[in-house]
Amino acid sequence: MQSANQKEAGAKAPMSDAEKQTRIELAACYRLAAHYKMTDTIYTHISARVPDEPGHFLINPYGFMWEEITASSLVKIDVDGNKIDASPHRVNPAGFTIHSAVHMGRHSAAWVMHTHTRSGFAVSCLEEGLLPLSQIALQYYSQVGYHDYEGIALDLDERGRIVDALGDNVALILRNHGLLTVGETAGQMFSNMFYLNRACEIQESTLSMGRPLKKIDDAIIKRVSEQFGQMAYDDGDLLLEWDAQMRLADRLDPGFRD
Repeated sequence: MQSANQKEAGAKAPMSDAEKQTRIELAACYRLAAHYKMTDTIYTHISARVPDEPGHFLINPYGFMWEEITASSLVKIDVDGNKIDASPHRVNPAGFTIHSAVHMGRHSAAWVMHTHTRSGFAVSCLEEGLLPLSQIALQYYSQVGYHDYEGIALDLDERGRIVDALGDNVALILRNHGLLTVGETAGQMFSNMFYLNRACEIQESTLSMGRPLKKIDDAIIKRVSEQFGQMAYDDGDLLLEWDAQMRLADRLDPGFRD
């Protein structure tokens, strides 16, 4: 005769290899973001669509510092932020309003990252937003949308406006709020955020010097933007970059895989 624990274990659906890998990479994203100081204690989120499970997503347990997150601690939820697994942890509904909008409205956005970094916040507060001041910023020329601040993201009606503002872009600057990036893979999403935040840091430092700006010619801006588009990581650069990030995550603490 089976014990209660055996029955419970037998009733639990097995986890697919694809979900396991997604959990590992998502936990790595949290650890790496903590390493690069892109966290806001227990707030903001990185989320991922669960492969082969329409309408299901993984997100951080509310109350955990990002450097504490592991693959098994991630919470599986539906499009409304309701838990659909036996996790003892709750999620932050305000955070998933933004993420659910993007996941639902943009099929290619399997991975979504939102940050409240100091530099990202600073640039989001400028009327002109991200300026084409550096080579890194030019990577996002015509690739960044803007969404005006509407208050704490609790209103589900805002989701449609967030999707419209993002459009086909790889990034969204949430006015007076912060940064958001998307990707078909963890590597795409994380790289987009890493370099968008770096572009904001460079802009913040440049403007703080109070000196005349050396502006880039419009023709060069367009050319460099096209060069970035042509690169598109077809040669595997992005895979190499993400592999390097995963090795870093393992060196920092391989416990994120648990």
